[in-house]
Amino acid sequence: MNKLQAMEVFIQVVDAGGFTRAAENMQLPKATVSTLIQSLETSLSVKLLNRTTRHVSITSDGAAYYERCVRILSDVREAEESLSRTRLSPSGRLRVDAPTALASELLIPALPDFFARYPDIVLELGCSDRPVDLIEEGVDCAVRGGELGDLNLIARRVGQLHFMTCASPAYLAQHGTPTHPNDLTAHHGVNFFSAKTGKTFEWDFTRDGERIQIAMNCHIALNDSNAYTAAGLAGLGVIQMTHFMLEPLKQQGKMIELLEDWHSDPLPIHVIYPPNRHLSAKVRVFVEWVADMFSTHPATQLKNKHAHINPTEAQP
Repeated sequence: MNKLQAMEVFIQVVDAGGFTRAAENMQLPKATVSTLIQSLETSLSVKLLNRTTRHVSITSDGAAYYERCVRILSDVREAEESLSRTRLSPSGRLRVDAPTALASELLIPALPDFFARYPDIVLELGCSDRPVDLIEEGVDCAVRGGELGDLNLIARRVGQLHFMTCASPAYLAQHGTPTHPNDLTAHHGVNFFSAKTGKTFEWDFTRDGERIQIAMNCHIALNDSNAYTAAGLAGLGVIQMTHFMLEPLKQQGKMIELLEDWHSDPLPIHVIYPPNRHLSAKVRVFVEWVADMFSTHPATQLKNKHAHINPTEAQP
């Protein structure tokens, strides 16, 4: 038995005052209408209608069920109409959170394309390296770099961040240029610590199967990417930061790349969102747009087609 169809038939029988008129209105055989009502009553173990040869009346249980059926079917129609509209043109407010540098350097410059595709979406973009509580703060989705901490969220991996190790010309003129990662133990670094845990991140280097991790000596540690880069420009030490932030400074001669034949582990980029059973159209199109944009951007694309994807990650 199709429960929604049976509920619709029940409403029609009550409104029409009988089986014959309801069957005519719905263009169904009278026997089908009668069978659906009987099946509905059997499944509910409740008598919904009193039947005589000339008249059909609703029972008290039937009256209560009738009101509930009207609301349920109204909600179903509203959901279908809303979905059909949003498929054509998703609309409404969309709250997104992203790290400051990634937002300013990558997301925002690409947004004209997003709004050209989806002009009815109003984007509220929170820019901060502070981890936000999506549910508590009413955020629809967030772009995050690094490993995921909250396994209660749905995540889609959309790219990865690549890193460079650099220092300012003034710093290198004073302290010399390291030629091997182990040389960094005699240098000052600018360290980065987690805004969530306070943990300072170690530096890693890989070349030809050799891997080195270093806990850098430092005068300063920061938890904001823009401030971190500013510290490097000020000559406060060697820095290890994302390629998209340092490459322009390298081209301008403001930073000098070090240890170019060594590579640091890329950092995964995810779009995360609460585990709602039905993902809204505006969130879905944003996630797809971000995934497409990062997949073609040289600073974020997954250069290794066989890059490991955490099995807890999901597609929206």
